[in-house]
Amino acid sequence: MSTTSDETKQLLTFTRYKADDKVWRKWQDKIFDADHTHKCPEYVLSSPPCQASCPAGEDIRGYLNIVRGVEKPPAGVPWQEYAFRRIAEANPFPSVMGRVCPAPCESGCNRNEVEDFVGINSVEHFLGDWALNNNIAYVNKAKPTGKTIAVLGGGPAGLACAYQLTLKGHSVTIFDEHEHLGGMMRYGIPSFRTPRDVLDGEIKRIIDLGVKTRMNTHVGKDVTMAELEKEFDAIFMSMGAQSGRALPVPGSEAPNCVTAMAFLRAFNEGRLKHVGKRVVVIGGGDTSIDVATVARRLGQISHPHEADRPEHVIVGKVAHDVAEASAREGAEVVLVTRTSIEKMHANKHEVEQAHAEGIEIVPSVTPIAVLLNAEGRAIALRVAEFETIKGETHIKAGTERDIPADLIVSAIGQMVDFTGLEEFNNNRGLIKPDANYRFPGKKHIFVGGDVIKPHLLTTAIGHASIAADGIDAYLNGQDELEKRPKVDAHRFDMLRKLTEKGLKVEEYNHQQVLGSDTSAFAVHNYEDRSAKYVISSKQLFLGQFTYENRNKRETITLNSEEALGNFEERLMKLTEAKVVAEAKRCMSCGLCFECDNCVVYCPQAAVFKVKRDKATIGRYVDTDYSKCIGCHICADVCPTGYIQMGMGE
Repeated sequence: MSTTSDETKQLLTFTRYKADDKVWRKWQDKIFDADHTHKCPEYVLSSPPCQASCPAGEDIRGYLNIVRGVEKPPAGVPWQEYAFRRIAEANPFPSVMGRVCPAPCESGCNRNEVEDFVGINSVEHFLGDWALNNNIAYVNKAKPTGKTIAVLGGGPAGLACAYQLTLKGHSVTIFDEHEHLGGMMRYGIPSFRTPRDVLDGEIKRIIDLGVKTRMNTHVGKDVTMAELEKEFDAIFMSMGAQSGRALPVPGSEAPNCVTAMAFLRAFNEGRLKHVGKRVVVIGGGDTSIDVATVARRLGQISHPHEADRPEHVIVGKVAHDVAEASAREGAEVVLVTRTSIEKMHANKHEVEQAHAEGIEIVPSVTPIAVLLNAEGRAIALRVAEFETIKGETHIKAGTERDIPADLIVSAIGQMVDFTGLEEFNNNRGLIKPDANYRFPGKKHIFVGGDVIKPHLLTTAIGHASIAADGIDAYLNGQDELEKRPKVDAHRFDMLRKLTEKGLKVEEYNHQQVLGSDTSAFAVHNYEDRSAKYVISSKQLFLGQFTYENRNKRETITLNSEEALGNFEERLMKLTEAKVVAEAKRCMSCGLCFECDNCVVYCPQAAVFKVKRDKATIGRYVDTDYSKCIGCHICADVCPTGYIQMGMGE
């Protein structure tokens, strides 16, 4: 490591007191309480903030501990496969999500209090690709239940729900209006962000479990909801929101004023080969960046004929001529957003890439009109500065300006196509389910994904997991579903680890016993609070962690000339050595990572290592209460906050 003193001051933020603090607490006062305290250490499992921030509820700490070697896989199982399967318990698309997820888990990471977050996405990226390259398949050990479920929509929510339900023994059929599965992963995200062989591989793994499909079938048009309700025991609605919102300004009815969803679908289906000379995109989220970068790559052709105009391809089903598209030139691309560049919802990294590729971003203005020529085609977008007063937009007079355009793309939102399914529309173009993602008044119908509210792909996967649990409970006769835990995520299971190690946990005989240290029906001195408690950085011993540079994935940055016609992947994965090094930066918040601090610093030798044949992750150390004086030093020096003082309260 090599840093300047200024960098260290800026990056290391775990000092106990700030320069202007006027009040402090003597640590001696805490120590002197030890002679009469009744508290002893207990081992408390908490949820780490990365996991609590993950919409899919991945056991992030778990697979990072596997990669770093703290949690050992069963004999004969490579650590890469073991870690991959831990991710896949919550998310069957680690290779895709490792590339495109904006990683809210990294924003929540406690390591940000030391210097920089752990590169969780980069580890997920590596493990997902490793599983594909090594043909790792899912294994279904569940007995068939005979129950059938119809899934409406083959996007991330629909596929994830089908995956979870199949692993529970149910028979699933996916209905999708497209030719291929994938939803927004295929038709909304360009291939240079989600390589199609990667997407196809992760979808195939799910279908190979025995999931049935009925493609080119729009429920509500080709088959009615009433017919599905008669044929299937339950239904999961995950049609997605793949209809774009038109620009709500005068002139937006022009043929060359299109939506982002239509634009991206035409591109991802291989029909759209070029755009006009000047493309204006309105938005500010990831979709608007995708449209802008695709337009930059497609470019324009000189002297286009009427049939070559992009709107004919985007709105219709025709395709551009590939031979003509080979003579492309660069296109001018402008992205208009109502926010400042700093407040754009798009991934900051993608915004930086767009800048590098020569895409102009015009911030803090709002569209007020589309200017038309005599033929009724758009020739410019008129924008102006504005202010918002009580939720209403007020244009600042004299700030109007016109941005020339041959193609205008609206990326301001998405809608659900409710044709034939109007009864489910909440009058705002979406569906509103209950807390268990069940449709009110219909106990056999569940909902997930963008039909609830357009958001992240990983959010849709999280909806699917919760809905699958609800569907399974309903099919097993449970009409009223239980309240979901506060931290609704897949998490570490101590009993599973003990069973995996061959340490059988006996049934409780309901006889009164004094203490659990010698019993086999309980995990002595251990409490699982992970369903309701997220551990903060203030409960960690941050002094344990030294400054370590994050292992960053290489990104291929293109300029405006290099972007033209370049549809290669830009985000490279880490090497295995760097993935392991990055996983070792994880602080394992809320779970022991076997540092030995508590054993070394205990003045009474009360904390001891568990014998190897009885040990597993989370049971690396234990406490001899006949020696413990409650001095709480073990808790003070525990880097992960796993040791907490209690049991005497």
